[in-house]
Amino acid sequence: MTQSLCVAGMQMHVTPDIPRNMLTLCRAIEQARDAGADILLTPEGSLSGYSHEFDAAQVKTALDKVLDTACHMRIALALGTCYEEADGLTYNQIRFYDCDGTFQGFHSKILRCGTMTDPTEGEINHFATSALRTFCVRGVVVGGLICNDMWANPACTPMGDSHLTHLLARQGAQVILHAVNGGRDGSDWARDVIWSYHETNLRMRARVDRLWIATVDNSYPPDVPCSAPSGVINPDGQWVCRAKPQGEQLFVHHFDMPTVSE
Repeated sequence: MTQSLCVAGMQMHVTPDIPRNMLTLCRAIEQARDAGADILLTPEGSLSGYSHEFDAAQVKTALDKVLDTACHMRIALALGTCYEEADGLTYNQIRFYDCDGTFQGFHSKILRCGTMTDPTEGEINHFATSALRTFCVRGVVVGGLICNDMWANPACTPMGDSHLTHLLARQGAQVILHAVNGGRDGSDWARDVIWSYHETNLRMRARVDRLWIATVDNSYPPDVPCSAPSGVINPDGQWVCRAKPQGEQLFVHHFDMPTVSE
């Protein structure tokens, strides 16, 4: 038996303006519903903005509005946001919700970044992390990864590459939902080297562990290309759906997966 799953990803402008991000997310949920998607994947920090300095109360209020919209549209979410949990710690997360709004849990970024000049400074000091785990979406086992979790850029992380895609495959994951918000400056290095490094990692890791990978990046500022391609890669490491390298865009891909019980 196989289980049908339709994944939408919103390559969107992620800004420090939480109400603006909320409105973009609500529009994306409507678009995903109209396209027949089961779940919407959004970039790293897509609600809060990509920063540990955010208004936690404002994020919670905005999250309620996004969830109300998703429940009304019957769309599950893999929502990228920074979030302050009840334990008082701040996490860089993908929050997983069923189409009825039930909270499944979150993946928190594990391979947190330093700065390009000092790998021991930066978000490594601001975000907590948690154990790697999987989730279930319409009978399909999925794992979440955030940006550097996928490619372990040696220029900005003090941690070694633990090959999290391989670990998720061992836990039974069939699909990786990957939320990205990569640094970029429009330079030749960013376009020719960093973009290629990101894409090669995505394709290689999908092929090695026979995984589907859906990945989506931040597109803000709009006049600079994204740091990595957005779209869907099959277990052969080939693109089956791909967004333009610049600007906001919703992509959707429908595929059949073995059910969890198989």
